[in-house]
Amino acid sequence: MIQTRITQLLGIEHPVLLGGMASVTAPELAVAVSEAGGMGAVGGSYIDAARMRDVAAGIRDMTERPFAINFLLFVDNRDAFAAALEEAPAVMAFAWPADGQDLAPWFDQAHEAGSKVMFMADSVAGAVRGADAGADIIVAQGTEGGGHVAWMAASVLVPMIVDAVAPVPVLAAGGIADGRGLASALALGADGALLGTRFLATVESPLHPNFKQAILDSDGHDTVLTEVPDVAGGRVWPGAMARALRNRFIDRWAGREWALRQNQASAAAALKAAQQAGDVDEGSLLLGQDAGLINDLPAAGDLIARMVAEAEEIMTARLPGLVRER
Repeated sequence: MIQTRITQLLGIEHPVLLGGMASVTAPELAVAVSEAGGMGAVGGSYIDAARMRDVAAGIRDMTERPFAINFLLFVDNRDAFAAALEEAPAVMAFAWPADGQDLAPWFDQAHEAGSKVMFMADSVAGAVRGADAGADIIVAQGTEGGGHVAWMAASVLVPMIVDAVAPVPVLAAGGIADGRGLASALALGADGALLGTRFLATVESPLHPNFKQAILDSDGHDTVLTEVPDVAGGRVWPGAMARALRNRFIDRWAGREWALRQNQASAAAALKAAQQAGDVDEGSLLLGQDAGLINDLPAAGDLIARMVAEAEEIMTARLPGLVRER
């Protein structure tokens, strides 16, 4: 068993957490991760207060284990946030503030509700800002990950953030899909890993089967950083582009975002229909480069057990065997 400051702080068995991906996570996946000894999460930014209460209640009906609720700070959804505060999850996770947005009021309310605060950062400056505002955990988001990501690789960003915010514990995110990634994160100074893409390719994931197959088919080289999905969705994301599968939809509008803005309403409707139909060519699949490491669709619990066992074997058997007395 791998014990870190994260497992101790959150009362979980394994330092493996599910990222709160607003558009694709579901209570069933969050519960599966928490029941397996990690920590599940759900996104709260794009649902109303009633749905937020239903989601939290649904999770608690299925597990007594801790879970997290994630909010994008630049999205003004105070009603859902207030509902989440009433539910007092073990962790309130925050990411992507607007430029100059004050973090303290959000963090303070979460602490007053009895929740720990987790803050995702894409830079050292952002991590220090979160730690200074009172975050209990910092997530270092590397550019290898799916969705909206940093510009720096996790292998560099994680140790930089670890040094900058010490003694606040750090989670590594971006490009982690197996026990090798978990062991690497720990070697870089992180106290655990937060995963997105790898959990999308599981039995409990609500992702359309066609998109799950696209993850299995990916070689990791078929992703691209783009703002096309955000423009089509009418969103302005603060300071980041999204890593997505390069497909016909992306190629049609890449470099022509000005034209996409002029046709945003019809493009949004077409994108929504493609998502619901599982159209891999015309939909938007946010996935990380670690898709190239994914070749099966396990149950989330089996995935966590496998990851932890592999990381333990690396750290207790393989790596010590490389060290020789002088």
